[in-house]
Amino acid sequence: MTHRATPPPRLCPNCDGFASAAITLGGRDAHGRLRTITAHCPACQGTGTTHRRTRRTREGARA
Repeated sequence: MTHRATPPPRLCPNCDGFASAAITLGGRDAHGRLRTITAHCPACQGTGTTHRRTRRTREGARA
C-alpha cells in the first residue's frame, strides 16, 4: 500500500503567496530609521494560503 503525499498548500490567488509587504512612508524618524508600515493581503489575512472550500460554504456563497 502506498502512502499518499500531503497536498501542497493552496496559494492565495489575490497575492500569489506574497501576503505581506513593508511600505516606506518616506523620510526618516528622529533616530534615522525609515518609517514603514506593513500591509497584509485582505483575502488571506497575511498567511499567503487559502483553505479548501467545503460544499457547504460554496452553497452558502451562491445563496
